[in-house]
Amino acid sequence: MKYTQLGRTGLKVSRLVLGTMNFGPQTDEADSHAIMDAALDAGINFFDTANVYGWGENKGRTESIIGNWFAKSPDHRDKVVLATKVYGNMAPTGDGGAAWPNHDKLSALNIRRAVDASLKRLQTDYIDVYQFHHIDRSTPFEEIWQAVDVLVQQGKILYAGSSNFPGYKIAQANEIAARRGGTIGLVSEQCLYNLAERRAEMEVIPAAQEYGLGVIPWSPLHGGLLGGVIKKQVQGGRRASGRAADSLADTAVRAQIQSYEDLLDKHGIEPGEAALAWLLTRPGVTGPIVGPRTAEQLDSALRAVELELSEELLSGLDEIFPGPGPSPEAFAW
Repeated sequence: MKYTQLGRTGLKVSRLVLGTMNFGPQTDEADSHAIMDAALDAGINFFDTANVYGWGENKGRTESIIGNWFAKSPDHRDKVVLATKVYGNMAPTGDGGAAWPNHDKLSALNIRRAVDASLKRLQTDYIDVYQFHHIDRSTPFEEIWQAVDVLVQQGKILYAGSSNFPGYKIAQANEIAARRGGTIGLVSEQCLYNLAERRAEMEVIPAAQEYGLGVIPWSPLHGGLLGGVIKKQVQGGRRASGRAADSLADTAVRAQIQSYEDLLDKHGIEPGEAALAWLLTRPGVTGPIVGPRTAEQLDSALRAVELELSEELLSGLDEIFPGPGPSPEAFAW
């Protein structure tokens, strides 16, 4: 496994991030533990989760699965850089489905409540990277950073990161952190970024680079669209589902994906591995989040770390999936 620094920090993390969103909803606890064992054996030391994973009535379940894994082998905790998230409502819904106030978003009250609950489920006394899952338009960053400072002083978290932030909010968050003094600010941004969805290159990634945040792309295969979906349909009769199926219903998108798969077939490279390897070539990217449901999917992701993409192939991928270009040139002069 290859490692890099997380943004401007001294923290060393693997070039692949183990995403755990499927643990619970799609992968049972035993298989989830086996995947975490295999990931750690392969050198992946960066594990990502969120308090809401498990979803619905089972929200929090994913953190509990990870916590049980730590409890089985306590030495694992010292090897793992653990990241989780706060924002979603974790309270039981009341009459009519309305959630109780102050059990979501980024108020100091909810941050305090949420971190303690996550620590309990994760069966650990600290979180390495505590991430804001979404912007909170109602809570000022002065309040957010005050809450974070308290958690750092208490030893409950070490770093703070963002997820799904626009570029201007990354700038605003870190400028306010700098003015307050003593606060390191955001150290990472987890954003939607892949060959088929490159809008982050316009504002989000430049802002992250300017402020020293490590970029952690989620959905690197764009819901399976970049994982050889047409090839799987032809060879194995597997029907696309979810985002991939919706996208392929557009004839222009289907033609684009067919060109992508044809290009990689010419180079003898599996589409999913190429999509991950491409992200590892992108400036500012720490490592993409891979969310394997099976051990075989993890093995495929691991091969991407060693995959070298030729300049010819990279140029071909840019032709098929042109990026938006930097800001402001992408929309001005």
